[in-house]
Amino acid sequence: MKLNILKGAGWSAVALLMAMTSCKDSFLEEDGSHMYSDDLMKTEQGALSAAAGLYANIRWHFGYEWAYGITLYGTDEFTNGADLTAEPWNTYDNRLNPMDCTPATGAANKNCPAVSALWTQMYYGISSANNLLARATYVGDEATRNKVLGEAYFLRGYNYYRLFAQYGGVVLQTEPTEGVVRNFERASAEATLNQVISDLEQAYNLLPTTKWRGNGTWTKYTAAHFLAKALLFRQSERCAEFSSKYNKETDLRRVVSLCEEVEAACPLAANYEDLYGNWTGVDCANEGLSEILMACEHNGDSNTKGRYGNRTYNYFAPQFSNFSAGWVQRGQYIGEMDFQRCRPTEYAYEVFDNVNDARMWKTFHTVFGINNAAVADAKVIEDNGITADQVPDLGDEGIVFILNKKDDPRFQDESTFGTFGRGGVKHSFVNPLTGKWVPNVFPVYLGGKYVMNTYGVSGNPAQSNVFCGINKTADGSRDAEKGDAHRDVIMARTGETVLVRAEALVRLGDFGGAISAINKLRARAQWKAGEARDSYVDGTIAFDKDKNTTAASTTPKKNKDKKGTVLNNQQAYNYSNLWKNSYYLSTGIEPTTEASNLQITSFDNLPAEDEAILSELHCSNAQERAINFIMNERTRELLGEWNRWEELSRTGLLITRAKLFNPEAQAITAGKHELRPIPMAFLETLQNSDGSNLTDAQKAAWQNPGY
Repeated sequence: MKLNILKGAGWSAVALLMAMTSCKDSFLEEDGSHMYSDDLMKTEQGALSAAAGLYANIRWHFGYEWAYGITLYGTDEFTNGADLTAEPWNTYDNRLNPMDCTPATGAANKNCPAVSALWTQMYYGISSANNLLARATYVGDEATRNKVLGEAYFLRGYNYYRLFAQYGGVVLQTEPTEGVVRNFERASAEATLNQVISDLEQAYNLLPTTKWRGNGTWTKYTAAHFLAKALLFRQSERCAEFSSKYNKETDLRRVVSLCEEVEAACPLAANYEDLYGNWTGVDCANEGLSEILMACEHNGDSNTKGRYGNRTYNYFAPQFSNFSAGWVQRGQYIGEMDFQRCRPTEYAYEVFDNVNDARMWKTFHTVFGINNAAVADAKVIEDNGITADQVPDLGDEGIVFILNKKDDPRFQDESTFGTFGRGGVKHSFVNPLTGKWVPNVFPVYLGGKYVMNTYGVSGNPAQSNVFCGINKTADGSRDAEKGDAHRDVIMARTGETVLVRAEALVRLGDFGGAISAINKLRARAQWKAGEARDSYVDGTIAFDKDKNTTAASTTPKKNKDKKGTVLNNQQAYNYSNLWKNSYYLSTGIEPTTEASNLQITSFDNLPAEDEAILSELHCSNAQERAINFIMNERTRELLGEWNRWEELSRTGLLITRAKLFNPEAQAITAGKHELRPIPMAFLETLQNSDGSNLTDAQKAAWQNPGY
């Protein structure tokens, strides 16, 4: 059963003020058809339908550039590619300020994520929740009433959590408003977080344990996960000013208890690959995995397309159609568009054990097949100094990313493999495993130096379009090259719950318990006996002749064989996707199907990749080592899963880690960038109780430090 999502995002006074002055984008406009009447709430079905409308609010998160801009940019994990659409969010330059950044004020284009966007949309959802909470008394059936209340409390708590994580203290609006209100007070960070905890506690007590609406339903365990995160936040570094008011032992023991409850009821998927790689199409079985606690639902229905459609497949792939010299063309037969927004940092590659951690190879897309005979054989031979039998054809490797280690002796110079480069640059690399020249081949390290970012077309390492992207949003069910994705976007899962519990145990001083929790997660990440380490899969598999109506279509002059015959999409799909990775080329180990081991025994003796990172961070005590290790483990487990900025801000590690691992984020400033600016579009609409506008001093008092 698929959750029936209704359109709805009721007006709030806070959001209305924003829209009155800044609705330059039509997506901020809402029609009035969703407004909840008392008559609607007096019927069981009407109340449930109104509550279902709350789910529409979360689709906003994944409909545009803010999906990654406010969650992933400017962290240790991701930096910008050559596309600079959301650059200010990554570089922390003066364009990231209380004003929405536009081309007139320095944005690369009109799509730069607005600082007002999250603020506005979260208050729309809060208003909808308030309307339901006020009218739920009309619902006579207790079971129905509890479901409606539970969903309303959950969305309000979740939205305030997002606002708190980004802005600190915000306006707390817990009752419906009539008309336009221009006089508000800003609550403290403490009061805002306590409102989050209160709402999520209510949701935890009221929501059912089952996904009674179908996949995507918010359950008791969804609420438990976020309640645990909120309580952990209260005992984290960013809340140091007030955390001592609350019993640390009580908060953290509750976190552990909630997480254990979630882990027992919603166990981890057996294979990490099933979460993201084995996505076979709309509403496939893996979208219902027990591990998935919250997902933003999309399918083929019209109300999950368009402005609130799933655009996330655009953001994680390198710009292969540009740098491959025509050998690899983009299309819906490759599950990702090459918009090159999120470029992994050196840290994002180096944090993995590339031999023993299967998550690396089930996350990174390292091999693309040739789907276009771009250059005549004779010219390939002449330009690159290879032999006729080494010339590749359709279906051979067109792009290979080599995820090697810094000290790999095979890559200390170019004597082992020859030279590397993109398709338009002469190079001599022939893959020893295939005997074929590869048009585009890029190692992470060469001569002990990070070089992945030096192969881009621009020649500027700070804006490289060459990088190895990740596959968690790939969707081969799209019926157009730039069509909406149809797969759900996972927003919370038990894999994170385990790490929340581990961190709470560290903060309680129970290092042994934390290691046991982490090892549970790392056990899944190990290669299993008999597992093929060089196999690969992603959501592109949803495209084939039986599932995609565009399979037989052709794109004139886009994909051709060596005779000049134009391919159809199904043929391009077959050639593009080789379903293998670069594991053996990257590691240099002999082929094996043995199990691997990732278990740790002590935070004093961690794997080499972690010890190297902790050394750079100058961790000075046991808790610092443990929490930074957990942050490393979060990368390995949750890379690209929409919460890195908030987690780094929460733990007080944002400034240090961004400066150390993100070369483009050097303008990040302590005491300022741990929070976002309060949108000026909101502040300029506020009035005093006498109707006068706020003075500059009053606006400054509302604003976060440094802005």
